[in-house]
Parts: sequence; structure tokens; C-alpha cells
Amino acid sequence: MIILAKIKNTPEVNKEDIDANSVDLNEDIAETEQEAGLNNESDSSETAKSKNKKDHPPVEYEKYLRLAAEYENFRIRSSKERDAIYSNARIDAISKILPVYDNLERALKMECSDESYRKGVEMIMTQFTETFNDLGVEEIPAVGQPFDPNRHNAVMSVENPEVGKNIIVDEFQKGFTLGDRVIRFSTVVVAN
Repeated sequence: MIILAKIKNTPEVNKEDIDANSVDLNEDIAETEQEAGLNNESDSSETAKSKNKKDHPPVEYEKYLRLAAEYENFRIRSSKERDAIYSNARIDAISKILPVYDNLERALKMECSDESYRKGVEMIMTQFTETFNDLGVEEIPAVGQPFDPNRHNAVMSVENPEVGKNIIVDEFQKGFTLGDRVIRFSTVVVAN
């Protein structure tokens, strides 16, 4: 009676599928007989053990899978940390050089009677900008741009009716980025 109920609840299959899956059907029959108490205890315990092995993998296999997953997570985390350390080291090195860049920029703004001296400072400044470009360091655009608190540091505001609201009108110190990270904020004057 229970076997018939189980067969009625299964989807329709053809005879070839039944022959191919006779092992599965035998297990279903043994399980049904066990539920009905029609089979002896030794057969039902063997069926339960084989079913338990299929449903639950051995403990060692589970430990292996867990260990493999932990190792993969460790490998990914280590790679991210290594990349972050490299990026932080580059930013630290560049931020140590920025005062030299600022002094060269100030030297170029000063009047000089010796043209060869001025040309030498210009060549050094050109070399600095080329090196920054090679490293991926970019200047933050400031004058004429809208104020962005994520990239600019406003130290003054002025009333200027000719310029729109929150537009940068002057820059005291240039800001730089490396990728999406800000190395130094631009120090600017904003119009209100």
C-alpha cells in the first residue's frame, strides 16, 4: 500500500528509465519497506548506512573542503593586502617629494636675471612632471572648477559676482591624486 502511494507520487517515466534507475528504485522500495516495518533489521540498517553515506560526506572530506575554502580566502586577502601596501608606499614616497615640487614651482614664479639658471629650474620641473605622469600621479584641476570637498580644501571665500557660486577662483597649493586616491588636497579660494 505504501509502495503504491510512493509510485503514484512520482512523475511518469518510461520503462527504459526504470531499468536504468533500478538501483534508485530498489533503495526507495527498501526505504518504504523499512518505514512500513516489512523488512528485517539487518537489511534496513545496511540501507540506512548506505543512504547516510550518500547524504553526508565523510568528515575528512568536509574538513578538506573547509580547509580549501579557508586557504582561498587567505590567498585573496593576502593579495589585497599586498596591493594596498604597495599603493600606500607609493603615496608616502610621492608625498615626501611634493614639497620639493612646490619649491621648484615657487622658484619658477620668481623673477630671475640669469636665464641659464631659470632654464635649469624649468628643466628640473619638466622632469618632475614627466616622472609624475609615469607614476600615474595627476594634478587636481582647480581654478575655474566647481568646489569639491573630496578633492579641494577651501581656506578662503571671496565675493565675486563675475564667477558663479562655489567656483574656485585661486589656488594656493596644487593637489595630486594617484588613481582614485588623493595624495594631497588642493588648497583653494572659493567664490560665494
